[in-house]
Amino acid sequence: MGIILAARRMLSPSGLVDDAWIEVDGQKIAAWGVGRPPAAAAQSIDGLISPGFVDVHSHGGGGANFADGADDARRVLATHLAQGTTTMLASVVTNPLDDMAASVEALTPLVGADEPGRASLAGIHLEGPWLSPQYKGAHEVSYLRDPGLDEVKRLASPVVRLVTMAPEREGALTAIEWLVNRSIVVAVGHTAADYACAKQAIAAGATGATHLFNAMPDILHRAPGPALALWQSPDIWVELVCDGAHVAVDLIAHVMATKPGRCVFVTDAMAAAGASDGDYHLGGRYVQVRDGVARLAGLDTIAGSTLTLSRAVQVAVRAGIPLELALLAATAHPADYIRLTGVGRLQAGNWADLVVMDDDLEVRQVMHRGEWV
Repeated sequence: MGIILAARRMLSPSGLVDDAWIEVDGQKIAAWGVGRPPAAAAQSIDGLISPGFVDVHSHGGGGANFADGADDARRVLATHLAQGTTTMLASVVTNPLDDMAASVEALTPLVGADEPGRASLAGIHLEGPWLSPQYKGAHEVSYLRDPGLDEVKRLASPVVRLVTMAPEREGALTAIEWLVNRSIVVAVGHTAADYACAKQAIAAGATGATHLFNAMPDILHRAPGPALALWQSPDIWVELVCDGAHVAVDLIAHVMATKPGRCVFVTDAMAAAGASDGDYHLGGRYVQVRDGVARLAGLDTIAGSTLTLSRAVQVAVRAGIPLELALLAATAHPADYIRLTGVGRLQAGNWADLVVMDDDLEVRQVMHRGEWV
């Protein structure tokens, strides 16, 4: 028998429960239950146990960016692990194709190679370069391009799990079908698509929405745009940046109430997450962080966030979103979105990745692969 943790509350595979326990044997979860634990020597946890958080859209943290190389990537992973994120995708921002290919190559050895003191890197997210110049956000417009199939094949290596695509670009629907046929998840984002085009992308196999509402046309009564098409489609996972700056929290609460099983919290974090205000860079663009909000230098354009998933859960609960739903959006839902197994749920056979939080939802302890970190 391994160690047994008994907590006042726990997000179990059956939902949020009181007086629950979990058994960890080595790196894996052996069992869980409600009520009296099976061993008198169980360790008491005065708080909430959640699965480790899963962030599928993040560019950086701790003063570093994923795209800047393996050493910087380790720093990013360690920064987010300290706040309870035990599994991440590395989001690579738009750059020249050669630079993006080099970033993917540099990150590849870290994928699946767990190291002590850092979150697991589960794969790579390509956020670009096949995006709309009209809704580029912080991406450098001169590097944006149509998704020719040869260059899609070049960048979409076996470690790429998620690709953001603007479906109105020439060749995009063909590229979406090719990616989906290779089990790569495609999300519609940074797009000028109208409602009908977004529906075409969904028919081609897209199953995600990159930070819903951000970097896409507004919903208008005569032109509902891609946001409504993505929101109302039952099989689409919608990413939400729940920091109070990207999207009004009341709107996030409404989306989650209408689509409770398909909402995913992402950080879209850049280097300043877990670091101080200051001047940074993202994909060759200069970024100023003031009062925790990242914007392109001299502009009002939001350039990622300084968010962690633990804070996203706090912001959501303070906005009236039920705790269980907020936790699911940071754990099981992102895992299901990109089809990750072994994480996101505290069920037998999964990795022993978990977070202990107090009544204010502050992270107090983090376990990764059965070890407190």
